[in-house]
Amino acid sequence: MRNGAKPALWARLLQAAWLKPLIFLALLIVMWDLTIRIFGIPAYQIPTPRDVIITLWQEAPRLAAEAVPTTTATVWGFLLSIAFGIPISMLIAGSRTVEAYVYPLLVFSQSVPKIAIAPLFVVWFGFDMLPKVLSAFMLGFFPVVVSAVQGFKSVEPDMMDMARAMEANRLQIFRWVSLPHAMPAIFAGLKVSITLAVVGAVVGEFVGSNSGLGFVLQRSIGNFELPTMFAALVILAFIGVVLFWIIDVIERLAIPWHASQRQNLVIGS
Repeated sequence: MRNGAKPALWARLLQAAWLKPLIFLALLIVMWDLTIRIFGIPAYQIPTPRDVIITLWQEAPRLAAEAVPTTTATVWGFLLSIAFGIPISMLIAGSRTVEAYVYPLLVFSQSVPKIAIAPLFVVWFGFDMLPKVLSAFMLGFFPVVVSAVQGFKSVEPDMMDMARAMEANRLQIFRWVSLPHAMPAIFAGLKVSITLAVVGAVVGEFVGSNSGLGFVLQRSIGNFELPTMFAALVILAFIGVVLFWIIDVIERLAIPWHASQRQNLVIGS
């Protein structure tokens, strides 16, 4: 039994969803190290993986402390994107007049570089947390609106007619027809939004901050401390992955009936 259990355990580990990305990441790190050795790239251009790992180990407490304000700004900006994006998307999807007036302006706003707007937030609101939250909100807002509008507008008319024929009111139609049908598209937008919110928080820290991983990146670039810069980038990537994973877990719990979730269950089994 024990000898048979070991192959079964290894088979489960090899099929685990988290193992394949780790294997691919390990291959990328090996290729990174080999590229530096083969082409003789100097350390002041690209640090070795060993230097980055050593920096992560030595600077772990400081980087963890600096990650707190960045994560806080990211989460608050993301929550603001949800709080404003979904109601606006409902108005756009439900009214052609609102869509004609508001939607083109939202699209136009995305052509404005956010790095150019972020300094205005610092001028208006100072160097506290609010400018970073607003920067995260600016980048995370549009994907939520676009995906939610697409979800609400893709509800089949026959389903709406059936709900009206059953004498359902507007709230009941929204609760039992429109919202469930739009949820997969909404979650797709939320996954994009949470990763862009991380970028927005860093942009806010670039233009006006004395804390956060964005501040660490800016100072490391100025001092040519490339291992520290790469270590901060690793922490930022880790934050993005964790937040993305949280949204993915919430999606699985919220819409287990959706085809994509049923496919995940089949693959996982």
